[in-house]
Amino acid sequence: MRLSKAWIIASKDLSIFRKKKSIFYSVILFSLFVSIGLPLLIYVLSGRSGSISPDALSGLLTVINAFAFFYIIGAASLPTAIASYSIIGEKQEQSLEPLLATPTTDSEILLGKSIGALLPPLVAIWIGAVIFMGLIDAITFGLLGSLYYLNAVIAVIMLLLVPLAAITAVEVSVIVSARVNDVRTAQQLGSLIVIPFAIIYVLGEINAFALTVPYLLILSAIILVVDIGLFSLSVSTFRRDEILTKWK
Repeated sequence: MRLSKAWIIASKDLSIFRKKKSIFYSVILFSLFVSIGLPLLIYVLSGRSGSISPDALSGLLTVINAFAFFYIIGAASLPTAIASYSIIGEKQEQSLEPLLATPTTDSEILLGKSIGALLPPLVAIWIGAVIFMGLIDAITFGLLGSLYYLNAVIAVIMLLLVPLAAITAVEVSVIVSARVNDVRTAQQLGSLIVIPFAIIYVLGEINAFALTVPYLLILSAIILVVDIGLFSLSVSTFRRDEILTKWK
């Protein structure tokens, strides 16, 4: 596999992404909502004062950790639109066939398109996370007497779970896109990958799944194994000859 070829494909997809305003704005708006809207809610829950009972403070910190999980859900949903369009959208616009006719391997094509679908959401999420952590620290510093972020929980979420969830979304979208011919259908089916992460979030809210570093690391390992399997499946599913001859 030649990484230089994959990066050329990724660069092309990134240039297309900048022109798709609806996708671009959805990525930005999600990041702003989580990064600014949720800290404002924390500000309201904290009572806007510098005093809070120990039990209430513990509950507030639990809510903050749960809110950070929204970035994982975003990482599992935002890349689907980009990944679906990069295959089906290009096919509909007749710009995919020239790429498939080149000697570039299927793995290089899929890696390039995966990178192109991953980078915009990841960059937006990481920038948003910096804003989120800064606002949370500004709100909770008076309550804790110290900065809450950075901590191990947010580090595992941002450096492991967010990228892994985004990769899962991209691979599922690639597999779906190889079987359907409509962008909207591919996006709808691909977005179903959010459901497992939403269930984990709910389990965390009812204390059935602890959002602690050990549990998050176990979850990361499970998703990594799933991602490896999905990439292998996406390569075997992506049949360029069938796409070139049978897609209409």
